[in-house]
Amino acid sequence: MVDLFVDRILVKNNKDRDELDTEREIVLRLQNRILMLFFGTWDCEQCQEFAPTLSDFYKHLTDEFYVERAAQLVLIFVSLDDSEDQHDKFLKELPKRCLFLNYEDPYRKELGVMFEVEEVPRVVVVRPDCSVLLPNAVTEITDLGPQCYQNWQEASEIIDRNFELHEEFDENKMRSLTDPLRRIKYKVEDEKKKKKKKKKKKRGFLGGGGDEEEEGDVGDDEEDNNETEKSPW
Repeated sequence: MVDLFVDRILVKNNKDRDELDTEREIVLRLQNRILMLFFGTWDCEQCQEFAPTLSDFYKHLTDEFYVERAAQLVLIFVSLDDSEDQHDKFLKELPKRCLFLNYEDPYRKELGVMFEVEEVPRVVVVRPDCSVLLPNAVTEITDLGPQCYQNWQEASEIIDRNFELHEEFDENKMRSLTDPLRRIKYKVEDEKKKKKKKKKKKRGFLGGGGDEEEEGDVGDDEEDNNETEKSPW
């Protein structure tokens, strides 16, 4: 996520419009957080109707009035307005804690092309590794409210170490009962699949046969079979 804005200037939606204009500031603000890119325009009626819902959603997850500690979530408004006046009017409808790109910054339009934004309102949810978690979360935010954040957090595999003891950092710890459905919906891959993909890419890069199985893969399968035979179940 940091890579998307490391060379840009993000502005806080407060009275002074403080700028985050150094790499250190950007990293501190965005690192290890889920990013919501809100694309909208002031002259879009649906955008104006959705803005209060989005603001309440974000406030309930980040404002100390509602939570003891803010969620690892960042909202960035990407205006697609045709005038600075419209851009500024929309900002008044959004939370003070959100960030935005200056109207003069052409990167606004570049992001629209990058994420294939053809209609608004649009909320693109991005994982910390810059991969897209949800191409448009408007309906989910409207229907589920803040409850959907936990799914986003688990699907992004963000670890909030402030709420876990050291001995609890275990890769094999049990997930929630809804984890299988969540992994399908948000296309989360387990570590075994990730390793296999990396091996396939490596074989292709080295010129190996695409259908041949590496020794490591065979060994893993044999080990799994042996364990199955030994099991009394």
